[in-house]
Amino acid sequence: MLPIVAVPLMLKAAELRPVHVFLAAFVPAALAAVYLRLRPRAVYMVDYACFCPSPGLRVPFAAFQEHASTCVDERSLRFMVRLLERSGLGEETCLPDAQHYIPPERDLGSSRDEAELVVFSAIDDLLAKTKVSGEDIDILVVNCSLFAPTPSFADMVVSRYKLREDVRSVHLAGMGCSAGLISVELARNLLQVAPGGSNALVVSTETITRNYYTGKERAMLLPNCLFRMGGAAVLLSTRGRNARFRLAHVVRTLTGAKDSAYRCVYQEEDDRGNVGINLSKDLMVTAGDALTANITAMGPLVLPASEQLLFALSFVARKVVSSSRIKPYIPDFRTAFEHFCIHAGGRAVIDELQRSLRLSDEQVEASRMTLHRFGNTSSSSLWYELAYIEAKGRMRKGDRVWMIGIGSGFKCNSAAWECIHPAPVAADGPWATCVHRYPIDVPDVLKH
Repeated sequence: MLPIVAVPLMLKAAELRPVHVFLAAFVPAALAAVYLRLRPRAVYMVDYACFCPSPGLRVPFAAFQEHASTCVDERSLRFMVRLLERSGLGEETCLPDAQHYIPPERDLGSSRDEAELVVFSAIDDLLAKTKVSGEDIDILVVNCSLFAPTPSFADMVVSRYKLREDVRSVHLAGMGCSAGLISVELARNLLQVAPGGSNALVVSTETITRNYYTGKERAMLLPNCLFRMGGAAVLLSTRGRNARFRLAHVVRTLTGAKDSAYRCVYQEEDDRGNVGINLSKDLMVTAGDALTANITAMGPLVLPASEQLLFALSFVARKVVSSSRIKPYIPDFRTAFEHFCIHAGGRAVIDELQRSLRLSDEQVEASRMTLHRFGNTSSSSLWYELAYIEAKGRMRKGDRVWMIGIGSGFKCNSAAWECIHPAPVAADGPWATCVHRYPIDVPDVLKH
């Protein structure tokens, strides 16, 4: 028999046992519910579509030279021809219809026509691929840097596709070539506070018609040679069903506090009143500094522990010893990503980013071939590069993609994606009729 003293203790334990059971079940469940409610929702890319210009808008070098001769003097023309020969662009890049006239048209109506052609074509293709209607769109973000009419691009899309009255719409202007990933981040942030299963439409483009420079300043003639028409539409959602990519990270860095960085890409008038974009001779140095800041922020999010340790040791060593005696360690981002989409801003931009990130020629192939086939399409170039990788059949489930955009401000923005469902190799897209011809060797100087 048990001692009499033990009986009250057993009764007390028996009385507390249901409370223990309740707490053991309730507390973890409550903590899990709070965590699930407060954690950011995962955001997915359902699909994307790129504008594919018709062959009638193609601008071979000879046609470009003929048209330019009606707008600029002989000295400026020779300079532009030399730039074009070294630009990395091919013979199939396209300009809007208004710039096929002699002299080119630059009026507001022609600019609207270009914008509607590019934006509506990309959205039509995207909605057809995803089987989504205008009424299913909850959030709309459109970016176009140099053309911001009234009503805005966002209003233009709402009117065309009859979006709902409660759609949250934004038009980002003046944000430069890296604005596409700013739009992605904004759409992600809005999706994470919207009801579950909401859809966001992101549209990235640049309008060329009104931004052709006709003056003599060499620093302002370069955009004439590089920029071409293009655009992309992307559908994001917090519903993972049928999604093709998961958005893992977005990192934005802005170096505009430095005067040299702020004025590196600057829209202004020359001494004759001609408006254009002035590209500073320090552009590559500024881009390298912005990239360094961006990869420093992105590295801890994506790199394996071994690469982070090497980077930390290098950083400490440079602080202890003279930094000039020890080279900074550049992490090997090839251990974190299988694919790289670097903004096709020009041959020099791709060269600089390839050198800084120690990438192989194959890893920057998508950027170089996009520049050759489509030119610099500004904020939409990253999507043409992603389409190239998929058209080549290189994307696999679980592959990680790093998109890097740079632009005025000066900004370097990047996004990390994880592939869920690769596209069929035979899928339609901007590369459907020409990918079999790529990659090609692009000479340093292309003579005609």
